Amino acid sequence: MNGNRAAAAGVQQAAKALDLRVSIAGVEWKNPITTASGTFSARESGAFYDISRLGAVTTKGVAEVPWAGNPSPRIAETYGGMLNSVGLQNPGIDAYLNEELPCLAGFDTKVIANVAGHSIEEYCAVVERLNESSVDMLEINISCPNVKEGGIGFGVDPAQAATVTKAVKAIAKKPVIIKLTPNVTDITAIAKAVEDAGADAISLINTLLGMRIDARKGRLVLANKTGGFSGPAVKPVALRMVYQVRRAVKIPIIGLGGISCGEDVAEFLMAGADAVAVGTAALTNPTAPVDILEEFKAYMQEMGFATVADVKRAFRE
Repeated sequence: MNGNRAAAAGVQQAAKALDLRVSIAGVEWKNPITTASGTFSARESGAFYDISRLGAVTTKGVAEVPWAGNPSPRIAETYGGMLNSVGLQNPGIDAYLNEELPCLAGFDTKVIANVAGHSIEEYCAVVERLNESSVDMLEINISCPNVKEGGIGFGVDPAQAATVTKAVKAIAKKPVIIKLTPNVTDITAIAKAVEDAGADAISLINTLLGMRIDARKGRLVLANKTGGFSGPAVKPVALRMVYQVRRAVKIPIIGLGGISCGEDVAEFLMAGADAVAVGTAALTNPTAPVDILEEFKAYMQEMGFATVADVKRAFRE
């Protein structure tokens, strides 16, 4: 019995010795785990785990006015992940401020608001409303279609990405994270453009563009024809892009794309991320963000790492 107590005390002591704190654009998180936009809700997620255990939470994309999203069917399973064409459905900034944010008020975690828009004016309108709110950081989703440029995504062109970054930074009172799309030829060009335009941090990757066909019916599965592909199968692509972007920019990087376990977190940190976001894994296992956090802690203890910086330094190319 005494031996068991001693062993338990040793484990607790080891856990206490871990320092998981990270600083992202001057904002200190208690650990490097956040949620990915679109996969977290204060009400729904909070019913499964204590949100305060996470370093940060990233809320679903919010626009100036309510967006209805795309027609159904808009979700489809596929090998190694899922496709979604939800279309950033959201109730708009008024509902976000009055309903979503109050649900997070009692939790000890940083709050990142994901911002969507069809024009620079729409992005800026939302940012202005969030300036006086309790959110800690802003994540700007530049995968949205620019309606003034024929529907092309802001994030696929360095000049457009820089323009929206400059406009948001000119009015933002919170640190600005630019979320990059992987559906480009050279993601480093986009990353450098938004860094030069004043971005405080970068998050990547957003979903890859994919499609499914029902061979029995001879029809496309998604009503929108194409959708965003996410899940474990995209991890190698996401990891490669984080690695490339780390060598192109100096600002903090939040890595995401297929993170499903504690060692995935370590891989992204070694590739150059400063924090990570858990997304699709939480749609199949609602407690995935905190489960992955505990697995990451166990990995650090097993490897003899005391800090997140130790994990990053262990990488040898």
